[in-house]
Amino acid sequence: MTIRDLLRAKGQHVVTLAPGATALDALHLLVQHNIGALVVLGPPDQRIRGIISERDLMRAAARDPEGFSSSPVERLMTADVVTATPDAAIASVMDTMTEGHFRHLPVVDGGGLCGIISIGDVVNAVRRSLEMENQHLHAYIAGVVG
Repeated sequence: MTIRDLLRAKGQHVVTLAPGATALDALHLLVQHNIGALVVLGPPDQRIRGIISERDLMRAAARDPEGFSSSPVERLMTADVVTATPDAAIASVMDTMTEGHFRHLPVVDGGGLCGIISIGDVVNAVRRSLEMENQHLHAYIAGVVG
């Protein structure tokens, strides 16, 4: 199973914001869309400039409660973004996310953003795959014994 398969099932919509948006803007988007991370796209070509997660925002709020809401996202985001391609295997992406302690991974095709996956998406894909394999094995065993 590949990331493309996962995106086909979940959809490719990605909520984004600009580097100059505020931390409060980011919080509102996370709550509005019930998600855990936003991809930061910036000029001149609307390429990925960073990613900001709910965890990033909580840490920033704890460091500077008074200035938090007006802090620009570009100061709080992770700028070194690890991405995946649609053809990447789920197992490989799961390893990348686990080793890097990432809970969200943007998906890029031809340099452009085409989706985002969460560790929950990956776990569910692996779980579904194992369930199907288990069902096939049960059917095979039942056919051999029966």
